[in-house]
Amino acid sequence: MENNGAQADNLVLLTDVAHQTTHQQETVSPVLLSHSSGKAYRVIKRCFDFLSSMVVSIILLPLLLILMVLIMIKDPGNPLYFQKRVGKGGRPIFVAKLRSMRKDADHLEEMLTPDQLAEYHHEYKLKDDPRLIGWKKPGDGRKCFGAKLRQWSLDEVLQIPYNVLLKGNMSLVGPRPIIESELLENYTPAQQRILLSVKPGLTGYWQAYARNNAMYEDGKRQRMELYYVQNRSLWLDVKILFATVKAVLKKSGM
Repeated sequence: MENNGAQADNLVLLTDVAHQTTHQQETVSPVLLSHSSGKAYRVIKRCFDFLSSMVVSIILLPLLLILMVLIMIKDPGNPLYFQKRVGKGGRPIFVAKLRSMRKDADHLEEMLTPDQLAEYHHEYKLKDDPRLIGWKKPGDGRKCFGAKLRQWSLDEVLQIPYNVLLKGNMSLVGPRPIIESELLENYTPAQQRILLSVKPGLTGYWQAYARNNAMYEDGKRQRMELYYVQNRSLWLDVKILFATVKAVLKKSGM
């Protein structure tokens, strides 16, 4: 990407962020943006990712084993699920999850009504998802076993040992990894280049401060994800990690 094009993209995106209403922040200067994404920041961040994910993985191992057994009891089959997402530089990565949905969940047309299909293709999620393990009737999408795994973000913790520690294709903090169609439908080519200039994260600015309260439809989710990329720093990463813990405990934006 040529320098002139990159500068133009940054100006456009920083203007978008300046109008953000979901979580007001001041945009920083191009000098600070360059400093925050420098080599020292990347090295320190990778070291922190590696060391912290190694410690957390050891602590989480008993919980992961218990959850895998419970998943197999409630819906027999492989308790793990690997989904193809777009990683840094546009390279495909496979994100590891504990399976919160039934084995046949990928058969969307067979499991969802036309209205549910439209909702899914719009935001890539459902408010009351009948594919979740334990879902039996409308409304169970917030209280069944699969829903609880999601509400407490337990389905995502496998990404710590697999994607952050072993593969190194994710960071603890960054934009959430998304599927290709989601990327193409909701981000312009200029925005895609900036979004994919960093590793995706286990959690991020959008997930910590808004989650389901900021959607693609009104553009708030895009602005928050892009804001992080252009304003990333060690201090912002630390704040996001603490905000994520708080959001999970309070079930904010679920």
